[in-house]
Amino acid sequence: MSAVPGGRKLLRLEIRNAETPIEKKPEWIKTKARFGPEYRALQSLVKDEGLHTVCQEAGCPNIFECWEDREATFLIGGSQCTRRCDFCQIDTGKPADYDTDEPRRVAESVEKMNLRYATVTGVARDDLPDEGAWLHAETVREIHRRNPGTGVEILATDFSGNSELLAEVFSSRPEVFAHNVETVPRIFKRIRPAFRYERSLDVLTQARAAGLITKSNLILGMGEEPAEVSQALRDLHDAGTDIITLTQYLRPSPRHLPVSRWVKPEEFVAFKQEAEEIGFLGVLAGPLVRSSYRAGRLWAQSMARKGFELPERLAHLATEAERSDGFVQAVG
Repeated sequence: MSAVPGGRKLLRLEIRNAETPIEKKPEWIKTKARFGPEYRALQSLVKDEGLHTVCQEAGCPNIFECWEDREATFLIGGSQCTRRCDFCQIDTGKPADYDTDEPRRVAESVEKMNLRYATVTGVARDDLPDEGAWLHAETVREIHRRNPGTGVEILATDFSGNSELLAEVFSSRPEVFAHNVETVPRIFKRIRPAFRYERSLDVLTQARAAGLITKSNLILGMGEEPAEVSQALRDLHDAGTDIITLTQYLRPSPRHLPVSRWVKPEEFVAFKQEAEEIGFLGVLAGPLVRSSYRAGRLWAQSMARKGFELPERLAHLATEAERSDGFVQAVG
């Protein structure tokens, strides 16, 4: 392997990573395809209308559950990121042209899919003066405008910690503002060289101060120690994070960071219990949990635990949160 599909040469780090073969997954990391009526309807609609979601294009194992709940995730800002994280499937390269019509198209897709809850995530756009802040905010605004009964979660980059850029995103009033820290301080710079641990915590603090429900994610199996995970959970809670998800790192390709270890289900149970004891409103943990996994249901549960009533336009999500079938991919 000497080049990334699409053309660019491999970085020295990627060449070194590729010396380690892709790891065999343990038997507990598996999912079952459950083709419910809502999933089948969405699958047919997406195909017929030529719609695009991260769910299908990234081959997410949770698509069957999330689509059954009429939840989906969209990527904005192009398919090339200006930053490189050693775990991330999104490639680094020359960014796409700035597309100011993208918010409308995403909102129309949400409308056609009749989604109850939509997660929007974007690549880092350090090439733009506002780093893509307007694009993030306008997408949230446009989804809300066209789909008043749809909840919106924005999973954002750090916008270099710039308060003015973050304020633009906050002003769109998503139901949840998410920014994923992903790993612990000791290995943070090696894995996420363009980000800073303390800056990411501050982004969450700013979002909480703006009156938003906040969310973050930790990926396990990248070289961290259990005690470091515990400290990161405390750091995130102290920074004002309301909702936390914890997941197993699955290596996207040989050029990505090798898996350091497979975290056992009982360890996820222990981390979930610890996070709940620390005081997070919502916690999901498990090998195949992802930060957008059943995000609407988790938000509704978290709102109830905080003693907040859901807005009338989103009251239907409260019913979803009370369903007994739970979160299949999450540990109990």
